[in-house]
Amino acid sequence: MPAKRKYKDSVFTSLFKDKKRLLELYNAIDGTSYKDPNIISINTLDGVLFPNRQNDISFIIGGKLVVLIEHQSSINENMPLRFLIYVSKVYEKIIDPKGIYKQSLIKIPRPEFIVLYNGTDKYPKEKILKLSDAFEQLGIKKAPELELSVRVLNINKGHNPKLEQKSKNLAGYSFFVAKVREFQYSGNPLKEAIEKAVVYCINKGILRDYLRQNSSEVVNMMTTEFKLKDAIAVAKEEGREEGEAKGMKKLITLLERGIPLAEAKRRLGVTRNYAVR
Repeated sequence: MPAKRKYKDSVFTSLFKDKKRLLELYNAIDGTSYKDPNIISINTLDGVLFPNRQNDISFIIGGKLVVLIEHQSSINENMPLRFLIYVSKVYEKIIDPKGIYKQSLIKIPRPEFIVLYNGTDKYPKEKILKLSDAFEQLGIKKAPELELSVRVLNINKGHNPKLEQKSKNLAGYSFFVAKVREFQYSGNPLKEAIEKAVVYCINKGILRDYLRQNSSEVVNMMTTEFKLKDAIAVAKEEGREEGEAKGMKKLITLLERGIPLAEAKRRLGVTRNYAVR
């Protein structure tokens, strides 16, 4: 019997693991004009960048290894280090392990690291995060001998209009997430807010085909995503740094088992209320 999949797609990965949509998105981000979706080879790894959820897509296109993630929580300054660990595992997966011991040079696809930020914190239109910012004793006269740069793009509506114009699927996804928040902030329960956003977008022709075909899955995925964000907020507020990971793991486990958030917090002794953002 095959092992049960532990890592569940987010709406972002569910939408963009389709090669046609992924090609349109990458062309918009990188300014390329690739035509054939079949040139994309997806090699995403499970559970390396994010626990429990699949928010990343790794793929090879035109001699480049692209690691692309969508991030709705506060941007983690350790993303370059996490990408370093991730890309080493991808290279290990795609190259012949015996080849590295040969004298001839092995050619490997050039890496690109992209974060699409869709959270509610204030964030610039674009920012570059560098691995070298984490180095101790970084000399000012000598360039670091190891570097990894991560390009962070704010995809919230109005922050990167040119990018939205180039990718209707990205624009549609950002609009859908914003609509969920709008309905939720208006007082609708989370699941109802998501359901209303799905209907609204279908009626407006936004991601119509995808939402029609995957409406129930989208509601379930988005509900879990927003609950996990709440879990992160609870863990940060209620526990010291040492206990945050354990507290969040327990809360996520209860949510994944279908326990309502209020009941999960009661079982863990959390008394404060947190709005999902």
